[in-house]
Amino acid sequence: MQLSGKTAIITGAAGGIGRATVLRFAQEGARVVAADIQGEGAEETAHIASADHPDAVIAQKVDVGRGDQVERLISETVSHFGQLDIIFSNAAIMRDGSVVDLPEEDWDALFDANVKGAFLCGKYGIPAMRQSGGGSFIITASVNSFYAESDIAGYCATKGAVLQLTRAMAIDHGPEGVRVNCICPGWIETAMSQPFLEENPEGREFAGTIAPMGRIGQPNDIAEVAVFLASDASRFVTGAAYTVDGGWTAGMTKALALI
Repeated sequence: MQLSGKTAIITGAAGGIGRATVLRFAQEGARVVAADIQGEGAEETAHIASADHPDAVIAQKVDVGRGDQVERLISETVSHFGQLDIIFSNAAIMRDGSVVDLPEEDWDALFDANVKGAFLCGKYGIPAMRQSGGGSFIITASVNSFYAESDIAGYCATKGAVLQLTRAMAIDHGPEGVRVNCICPGWIETAMSQPFLEENPEGREFAGTIAPMGRIGQPNDIAEVAVFLASDASRFVTGAAYTVDGGWTAGMTKALALI
């Protein structure tokens, strides 16, 4: 098992990519803290995992935009499992709107969840990872880290920010044995994409046609990459951005019809 003996924190674990990754990490032998602002969802994830992996996963309710809560998350993880080797900073939100239309409070909420959350996980988590001899820090970025779309200006800004945060953290903490990478999903069928898919009945089919792989992505597609980045198989990989979009951004012609 690729993650045997390792302890991980996964934020945004109540569903979607986070839940899929919790389950895959547990399958690979990791002990996992499933963290989410939706405490009941995190508990449900831990319950699902416990069916096949008793005692491997515990749940924590946490707002990643609150330093005191993130600090407590790190402390309780180390207290419970004795070490911290992996952090997957996956929690994120979406708010629609151009800079003119986006309410200021939505801008702040986007940066709290999507950027400050990763910052705080690093601020309080990396010292604990140092004490465990190093480890892997993974951030969920987006294809919007590279390519903008209309009416999601704030979201695009946050995802550009976490790409640069990934690179800066990799430079700063590589000498300490901490690797930092990000995953850049394209269209993935999660709660975040669900409103668009529900409002546009043809959306799922179209989201598949814009990707050369011919389908919309699934949470497990991201979880598999997270397993690789968390494992020793990626021991010489840091500062990298892994695009996982079925080839969507390899050529943007079809995608323009969606924007």
